[in-house]
Amino acid sequence: MTIGALEKLRSELRGLAEPGMRGQLVRVLRPPDDDELLGVRVPVMRELARRYRGLAREDVDVLLRSRVHEERFAGLLVLAEQVRTARGAERKALVDFYLARTDRVDNWDLVDGSAYVVLGPWLLDGPAAGSAEVPADGPSDSPADRTADRLEVLDELAGSAWLWDRRIAVVATLALIRAGRFEPTLRLVHRLRGDPEPLIHKASGWMLREIGRRDEQTLVDFLDRHVTELPRITVRYAVERLAPDARARFVRTRQGWVGNRIS
Repeated sequence: MTIGALEKLRSELRGLAEPGMRGQLVRVLRPPDDDELLGVRVPVMRELARRYRGLAREDVDVLLRSRVHEERFAGLLVLAEQVRTARGAERKALVDFYLARTDRVDNWDLVDGSAYVVLGPWLLDGPAAGSAEVPADGPSDSPADRTADRLEVLDELAGSAWLWDRRIAVVATLALIRAGRFEPTLRLVHRLRGDPEPLIHKASGWMLREIGRRDEQTLVDFLDRHVTELPRITVRYAVERLAPDARARFVRTRQGWVGNRIS
């Protein structure tokens, strides 16, 4: 990229703004007072990020430090493009760069647009969790150990006091779900069932729904075991694609359990 690539990207981003979109985004995102919204559609930003995938990392950092919402989003999308084509140590460096800056991933759209596309390829670099046994005297850097280390990162994020770290942990598992690996998501959903934030409950329900799209029986089995423990909104999101009778059964079970507990 040329020396002026960062400023060129910023200029193009502002030129892509739609005044009518800004008002919609303000209503949907409810940004903090110091956030500036331009009004750029996400698909437009994705196309921009593909064209600027070669942006220097220090320029991506400048974008992530911006108080212009779409500049942070564009920086995350550029980072995702770089992760997609990187391999090995280079990919890990990009993931570490992201994890060190999650304080700048500070709204649900930024999380949902980055978590599974930045962390996802790295989480998938290796066998599925539990798919390989490691001998007691085996090497400490086996593929199974590396996979466990990756899942520990999700556990650390899920234990964070920062709301958006916890949502990153849940949404990042979408990449695993799409690869047919459901257990990390189920474990996180169960762990975060008592989270105080509705945005975590919604993300958990969304991921459960995604599991159900690929393996309905796994979703049904999980709900049969845990529906009375899960937040109502998680259950409602999770069952949206089930047949009406199954959907009604889980909603009734959840509501009935709450009613019995109150009475």
